[in-house]
Amino acid sequence: MKEYWGSLASILGVLAFCQSLLHVLFPPELRFATLKLFNRVFNMFTSYCYFDITEIDGVNTNELYNAVQLYLSSCVTISGSRLSLTRALNSSAITFGLTNNDTIFDTFNGVTVLWEHIVTQRQAQTFSWRPLPDEKRGFTLRIKKKDKSLILDSYLDYIMEKANDMRRKNEDRLLYTNSRGGSLDSRGHPWESVPFKHPSTFETLAMDPVKKAEIIEDLKDFANGESFYQKTGRAWKRGYLLYGPPGTGKSSMIAAMANYLGYDIYDLELTEVHHNSELRKLLMKTSSKSIIVIEDIDCSIDLSNRKKGSPNNSSSIGRSYCDPEMRSGPGVSTGDEGGNSITLSGLLNFTDGLWSCCGSERIFVFTTNHIDKLDPALLRSGRMDMHVFMSYCSFPALRILLKNYLGNAESDLDEGVLKELEEVIDKAEMTPADISELLIKNRRNKDRAVIELFEALKNKAEMKLKSGECVREKNLNDVGEEEEEQEKRALESPKEGCDYEDGIKKEDEDEEKKIK
Repeated sequence: MKEYWGSLASILGVLAFCQSLLHVLFPPELRFATLKLFNRVFNMFTSYCYFDITEIDGVNTNELYNAVQLYLSSCVTISGSRLSLTRALNSSAITFGLTNNDTIFDTFNGVTVLWEHIVTQRQAQTFSWRPLPDEKRGFTLRIKKKDKSLILDSYLDYIMEKANDMRRKNEDRLLYTNSRGGSLDSRGHPWESVPFKHPSTFETLAMDPVKKAEIIEDLKDFANGESFYQKTGRAWKRGYLLYGPPGTGKSSMIAAMANYLGYDIYDLELTEVHHNSELRKLLMKTSSKSIIVIEDIDCSIDLSNRKKGSPNNSSSIGRSYCDPEMRSGPGVSTGDEGGNSITLSGLLNFTDGLWSCCGSERIFVFTTNHIDKLDPALLRSGRMDMHVFMSYCSFPALRILLKNYLGNAESDLDEGVLKELEEVIDKAEMTPADISELLIKNRRNKDRAVIELFEALKNKAEMKLKSGECVREKNLNDVGEEEEEQEKRALESPKEGCDYEDGIKKEDEDEEKKIK
């Protein structure tokens, strides 16, 4: 046994001596050239080629690495024997990934590729202002040489798009608002955000199903219309104007749009924006796939209809355009006193000018209770493409509310009750918000909720009918008084005509006397 150990030690000693001799006779440059030549010869006879995607590209994070990691998580199933679990910031989903030095096959357009996740220890670092991680991570992609063009041209772009969709789907949507006075947050951004948790969807939105289907179809065409907008040379954006009485569900409509498309919401408070340039900077800091909202735009700043001239509009004739009031519009401060100097032109450029193109796949939504107060230039197509009237609660919308709050289907209610509700709902002119409050109050007693709802609708309809009759009587009285005044004027006019003729005769007689 000792002889075997002695022989082994001798062999190891000879190997160590040979290794030292090789290092002396063959310098590192020669060994590297030899290894490189060997790899070239090997690659000539192999049918595969390899691509390395490292986690760190110099000192910056490689976005392609993160995209591949997220994309492969959709290929890995829970049935795997060893998986890595991750949960990103602001994300409500847990993703599965490859463990260290694991492999997985993927298929794209009939081509099979191999992914390998390689993790190695990084060499000891010297002093650095930005130290790198201790582990060196990366993916190696193995494909056949004949499929090289297909993979590089399409596969990697497909991975990036798929990863972006998954990231947006997994991440919680955010609700942004512009900082007060145009101030910046700790990261230098003019927007502050909170997680957006509004539960409104098109299924729970109380409005006419036909109009709802039309809006959903338009949103679907917009989200899938990148090639169409590029072909037609239009900016990839869309404008919606939601108008109607208060409480008809304009804010719920915006939330349903965001949840349907998976977009973030930027709630722009115009009263906190002081200049047009600040408005443009806010637009530049918004992300793609977002909804930019200005609620109650008729109350934010003075954007009234210019065609409805005021009594003192005549004083503006002949005034120079250099006058601050002519540029900013009446009632808007010039900004020297710390007020708001946003002009109608600045807002129009914000929605439809060159600056509106700094980004893609964005929706502008304006809401108002009084559409007649807005300037027509703000309402034309290209700025507000769809005008959606949010009306009072109709019978189809009422059925949705009954299902949402009471869980009642059409078969649960008596046909007579449904018919009575259908007859009175349009006459009552109640908003979905008012009806929802009645149903919430009695949601534990469904029968009582329906009875009180019918009584409330009936009383509201009677009040509307009485107020309509009063207005009609007042109009009739006004018409009668006006007719009486016209008759008096007609009776007085002949008398005035006779006096006028007598005066003329008297003047003629005086002239004849003077001539004589």
